[in-house]
Amino acid sequence: MTDQALIKPFLTEVRLGQDDILFEAGDRVAHCHFPLGTAMASYFVLVDEDSGIETAMVGAEGCVGGVISSGRFPAYTRAVVSQPGSFYRIASADMARLAQTSPELGALLRRYADCLLAELLQAIACSVCHGIEQRAAKWLCVIVERTRQSVVSITQEQLAARMGSGRSYASRVVQGFKRDGLLRTRRGSIEVLDFARLRERSCSCNDMVRAHFAAVLLGGPDSAVLG
Repeated sequence: MTDQALIKPFLTEVRLGQDDILFEAGDRVAHCHFPLGTAMASYFVLVDEDSGIETAMVGAEGCVGGVISSGRFPAYTRAVVSQPGSFYRIASADMARLAQTSPELGALLRRYADCLLAELLQAIACSVCHGIEQRAAKWLCVIVERTRQSVVSITQEQLAARMGSGRSYASRVVQGFKRDGLLRTRRGSIEVLDFARLRERSCSCNDMVRAHFAAVLLGGPDSAVLG
């Protein structure tokens, strides 16, 4: 039996909206979520009770929650839906049992955990070494690459929160990109008009993470954990 056939009976497909919370810091993570299609989720490390800094994004290549801990330990981060869409959901306890049943599935989840750690570490380096313009360009490019859509559902205030900056800084960056013809804003969204030039403004952090995913998961940067 393939890993897909093994896990399929335990999956439930759910539709989640932008900013829906999958779990809070301190929660026991009851479910693992696999984003489907253009859906994405983000991990936020809290800096106070009300705000946090985005440290990693997860799309169809990965899984949110319970990959290693199986929900036995309290979560350190908040996990939030960053791009709405469909997700596969499975109970963390079922996921843990299946990973023990299938050595191949268990190994795949450990490889994915390694990739997620690499993304988290790269995010730390990026926030220290790169300015908000490079990081904003990188963030928008990541969303466009993973969703294959040029319109990103986000406000400038939400973008600022993800960059860990004030709204005025993010607004100036967005206005600069608009003046240069790289994007335009709509109500509640940003449309990327020139992906190639926006990518030139981005740092190389996403390329480094993508290369690590390709090397460790052995399926290429766009392959999903579930196949």
